[in-house]
Amino acid sequence: MTPRILPPPSFDARVQTLIVGAGAAGLVAALAATEAGQEVLVLERDAVPSGSTALSAGLIPAAGTRFQRAAGIDDTSDLFAADIQRKAHGENDPASVAQMTRAAAPVIEWLADRHGLAFSLVHDFDYPGHSRRRMHGLPSRSGRALIDALRSAAERAGVDILTEARVDTLFADAGRIHGVGLIRPDASRDQIGCDRLILACNGFGGNKAMVAQHMPQIAGALYFGHPGNTGEALDWGEALGAEIRHPGAYQGHGNVAHPHGILITWAVITEGGCQVNLSGERFWNEAQGYSEAARAVQGQSEGQAIAVFDERIAAIARQFADFRDAEAQGAVRRAETPAELADAFGLPADALAKTLDAFEAAKHGRGVDPCGRALAGAAPLVPPYLGARVTAALFHTQGGLAVDESARVRRKGGGVFDTLFAAGGAACGVSGTADSGYLSGNGLLAAVTLGRIAGQHRL
Repeated sequence: MTPRILPPPSFDARVQTLIVGAGAAGLVAALAATEAGQEVLVLERDAVPSGSTALSAGLIPAAGTRFQRAAGIDDTSDLFAADIQRKAHGENDPASVAQMTRAAAPVIEWLADRHGLAFSLVHDFDYPGHSRRRMHGLPSRSGRALIDALRSAAERAGVDILTEARVDTLFADAGRIHGVGLIRPDASRDQIGCDRLILACNGFGGNKAMVAQHMPQIAGALYFGHPGNTGEALDWGEALGAEIRHPGAYQGHGNVAHPHGILITWAVITEGGCQVNLSGERFWNEAQGYSEAARAVQGQSEGQAIAVFDERIAAIARQFADFRDAEAQGAVRRAETPAELADAFGLPADALAKTLDAFEAAKHGRGVDPCGRALAGAAPLVPPYLGARVTAALFHTQGGLAVDESARVRRKGGGVFDTLFAAGGAACGVSGTADSGYLSGNGLLAAVTLGRIAGQHRL
């Protein structure tokens, strides 16, 4: 269904702040707006709020939090901003990066202290590109737990969430937003007016035509995001004359268990594991990151690879609910020797043995890694060996509507829409122009920071 822009009608109801989307961005915006004394209504197309957040590990990067200080980690928003810009090759708007990195720690502590979210720091492994350990998550390290906690907080705060409400129309004149039209499962329709509208309805990863147009290099990969991410925010923005920035940016992932469709944390790689193709050979420098891994894995035979690690690494990975699910469903295989591991995945035994010998030799300084990965001093892999067959996936898009310091949507050619805001995947994030600019946690960083900024804006 193509989203529409129509002149404003007479409305069935009216609120001050209307939010489209009950993912992390929308729920954080609702909490902030309610705290600011606004009348808030959140519209969600699903029966239960979930969005892309529920499919993630639910980890939010933030610098300078009390959780870091308790762990003895000295970090600043400036260091965080430098890491983001380095990963994105300097392609981001510096003001946007600075705004998000400065806002992240206050958001984490606000959600923890005021709304009871039990954040803790991931302290036992490093994410590629982060110069400090700054990923914060709930105990299960689960995006589903994060979205459930945010929904519970919103319910306690008295936020009204209308589910199974698909917004298909924006009502506007001369570029000013007056409200939305929505359709219910029984085909009945409602028209709701608002003083301002916050679009928090994520990106367009679920729209095959838009993906093929803006990021053809990943169009054939598994889509691992929410099916409702079909690009309405960009369509509305285009029709209104909004500025759209970096539509080719996205987060990929090259470590999704196949055919199980379960995320295998990249910790299995960063802590000393590797990926091999179906010929039993390594094929790229895994230290580049899991987003780049999507294209690397997609380029291999059958679009598959085997993640190889060991029990020590698995013990770290088990803090993630997804990894525990993968083990329970048999996606993770165990073997006492490289030959047994090769047999478990149908790999050439001699080739795998040779690959792992070279991999371990580079760790001990006996030669240079042919893939260019810095391995000296990395922990060795020791029996029992573990492996998982993985494939490439598109997780979510990172480009979107350009916003100002208040999260108001920018107009093409200058100026802003006074009553239209965007957050999360509907807004342009800080991942540069392609997949290689994605730094771990960028998606939820944009969701919670822009969500709170939009919600706090005074009418």
